[in-house]
Amino acid sequence: MFAQALLSWYDDHQRDLPWRGEQDPYKVWVSEIILQQTRVQQGWDYYHRFVETFPDVQTLAEADEQEVLRLWQGLGYYSRARNIHYAAKQIMNDYGGTFPKSYEEIRALKGVGDYTAAAIAAFAFGLPYPAVDGNMMRVISRLYGIRENIALPKTRKEITAIVSREMTGTDPAKFNQAIMDFGSIQCTPASPDCENCPLRKKCHAFQNNIVGVLPVKIQNIKKKQRYFQLTMYLSQEKTILEKRVAHDIWRNMYQFPLQEFAEPQEQREHFVVTIHETLTHQQLQADLYVVPCKSLPQLQDHQVVVSLDQLSQYPMPKIMTIFLKEHLSLL
Repeated sequence: MFAQALLSWYDDHQRDLPWRGEQDPYKVWVSEIILQQTRVQQGWDYYHRFVETFPDVQTLAEADEQEVLRLWQGLGYYSRARNIHYAAKQIMNDYGGTFPKSYEEIRALKGVGDYTAAAIAAFAFGLPYPAVDGNMMRVISRLYGIRENIALPKTRKEITAIVSREMTGTDPAKFNQAIMDFGSIQCTPASPDCENCPLRKKCHAFQNNIVGVLPVKIQNIKKKQRYFQLTMYLSQEKTILEKRVAHDIWRNMYQFPLQEFAEPQEQREHFVVTIHETLTHQQLQADLYVVPCKSLPQLQDHQVVVSLDQLSQYPMPKIMTIFLKEHLSLL
C-alpha cells in the first residue's frame, strides 16, 4: 500500500491549476476535454476563455458550432470541440440541463471515454473511479514492476484494478490528482527523481534498477501521408474560403480552396510556403499559394467570398492560421 505516502507527498507538492479543486461537473468536463490532447500550459488560457464564453451547459448547447470551433482554434483535434458541443445538447435533451451523476451516464456522452468519465465522476461527484492516464500507468508500472505493454487493454485493466484497491478509503478526487501530479513532477518519463522519491522503497523498478525500462509501450501506428495544395485567390482585398463538410479532418472549418494529391507536386508559380502538420494518424504536407487576380473565380459548393479583415471570424485549421499569421500577417 502506498496511498498514505502518496497523499502526504501531494500535500506538499500539488500543482496550482485553474481547475484544481473544481467540483462543478461542467467545468471539470471542459478541463478534461481540453487536456485530452493538450499540455496543461497550453490549455490554461483556452480553459478560461471557454468557461467565460460558455459558463454552463445551456450556453454551450445553444451556441452556434462555428462559434465553438472558433474559440477552439489553435488547440487542434477539432473533433473534441464538435463532440463537447454535441454532448451539451445531449445533456439538455436527456437530463434537462443537469449534468449526469453516474459513471455510466457520463461515459455515454459524446466524446467521453473511460478516462474522462472516471475523472469527472471522481472530481465532481467523489465516486471511486481511477482516472487512468499516462502518468498513472507509468507510476503503477514502475511501482509494481508491470512489464506488459501499457497500450494493451488488458494491461490498462490490471492497472485500473490496482489503483481501485489503493484508492479504497481515500478521497477519490485527491487520490487521482495526487498520482497524476506525482507522475508529472516526481516519476517523470525521463530522469525521474528517484533519490528523493518517498515511494522508492516500495518501487519494484527502483529496487531492480529498471526504472528506465518501464513502462513498456509499443504502438504500431502507421501515419497516412497526405499532400495538399491550398490556393488563396486575392482580388480587391477579398478572397475565397471553403467549408469542409465531409467526415474528415477539419470538418466544418474553413480553408482556402484545396486540392489533394497522392504524392508531392512540383512547386509552381505563386508558391509561398510549405507547411507540415502531424496528427495522430496522419502526416500532412500543405503547399500554400497566393494568386492575385482581377476578379475571383466562380464560387463552388460550400465556398464564400470573405474580406481580408474578416478572416479572423472564421474557424480555421492550424495550417491556415500559421500561413495567415506568420507568412501574410493577416491574423
